[in-house]
Amino acid sequence: MARKGLDCIVTTGRVKGTVGVVYGVRATDDATLVALIGKAGAAFARRTGFTAKPGELALVPDASGAVVGLLGLPEAKRVDPFVFGGLPRALPAGLWRLELPKDVKRTDAVLGFALGAYRYTLGKAPAELARLHEPKADAATLELAQSIWLGRDLINMPANLLGPSELAQAAVKALDPFGAKIRVVKGKTLEAEYPLVATVGRGSDRGPRVVVASWAGSKAPTNAPLLSLVGKGVCFDSGGYDIKPASGMLRMKKDMGGAATALALARQIMAQDLPVRLEVRLGCVENAVSGCAMRPLDVVTARNGLTVEIGNTDAEGRLVLADLLTEASEAKPALLLDVATLTGAARVALGPDIPVIFSRDDGVAETLLAAGMQVSDPLWRLPLWDGYREWLKSSVADMNNVSSKPFAGAVTAALFLDRFVEPDVRWVHIDSYAWNDATRSGRPEGGEILGLRAVLASLGRLVGVNSLLNS
Repeated sequence: MARKGLDCIVTTGRVKGTVGVVYGVRATDDATLVALIGKAGAAFARRTGFTAKPGELALVPDASGAVVGLLGLPEAKRVDPFVFGGLPRALPAGLWRLELPKDVKRTDAVLGFALGAYRYTLGKAPAELARLHEPKADAATLELAQSIWLGRDLINMPANLLGPSELAQAAVKALDPFGAKIRVVKGKTLEAEYPLVATVGRGSDRGPRVVVASWAGSKAPTNAPLLSLVGKGVCFDSGGYDIKPASGMLRMKKDMGGAATALALARQIMAQDLPVRLEVRLGCVENAVSGCAMRPLDVVTARNGLTVEIGNTDAEGRLVLADLLTEASEAKPALLLDVATLTGAARVALGPDIPVIFSRDDGVAETLLAAGMQVSDPLWRLPLWDGYREWLKSSVADMNNVSSKPFAGAVTAALFLDRFVEPDVRWVHIDSYAWNDATRSGRPEGGEILGLRAVLASLGRLVGVNSLLNS
């Protein structure tokens, strides 16, 4: 599944042909523009109405008559990478380089350009886009773009081509080159070790898989902090017997977006060889309707011994995560983080662009939120409100998988997961949409990896290794 390289970034020093120039500018006064492109070019830019609005691009002649680009930049100290995301499609096809103010990080520009150049075509020959000439491109930035491309590819893959087995194999292919120890669990073993995952998957003839991977950085001591990642990998969600309407089912190939995000994050941590120990667990499953599928009011027993009444078969994601969180807790990680496309309630509250986070630890939550704002990858916190725990009561089991009230769906889903995490484990739950409804600068329509950069930027503080912090 992983691509061999980023075809949009050219890192060789010498290239054949002309390399165009794009100037990043914050002002349109005559002195600034004349210094860059000469009097004729500055006059041309003014006539086009160019105002240097962030992300605005104008193609103008420079003093020699060659076509150059002017890209508007914000005044902020940290420029949003997505400001550069429109360039691959807006510039004429060919090779271009960026001339930027000294305070603008080239890593942000390269990342934004690469994210904007992403396309998912499934074998169809794509139209040629502009490419960026960046001979000194930062290796970690290129790997980050590659990791996000991998996650986007997986989410965009049609469900008939990416079932539980294929998702598990994609994880193996992505992590094996970094020396990870990987176990793919299926069949009777899965039923014994992850009974709730098996419950969700039994309705499909494409059997469930659980991926368990472990890895340690080359400079990680034996007592290095342990980071544990868990991802919901529901490759297609029909809703089961509580079947979704057609409109609600249309994009359910993206219901494995949590697993794609966790996998992309794991790949990036390994690619950067961060000095941590890492565990990854992905629940790969399909929620289908059949004579074998779970039914409303069934009662099942989880890995930790809790009994769960199935109040709604369309609340399957929390079942997939529960057993994985239980197992992950057993190792007492420094941080346990799960990602899932879990609830429509989170989208109603915050829309598609801002994932919801839940955490028992105020310090963890505040660190994540601050990092997200710093790197333009925002998150927002909702409360694990104890007053709603009783809404998950069942008369026949320890708990129900859905609330008895029509309120706070994201909160009650997180409260369900909370029952499967040991009290002394620092835990974060991310409820993400994992999708762009329309193409915007740097965000092509389709699968999206949200929150990854925020987590990376906060890892140093979150797991107690400050040298990891991506400032």
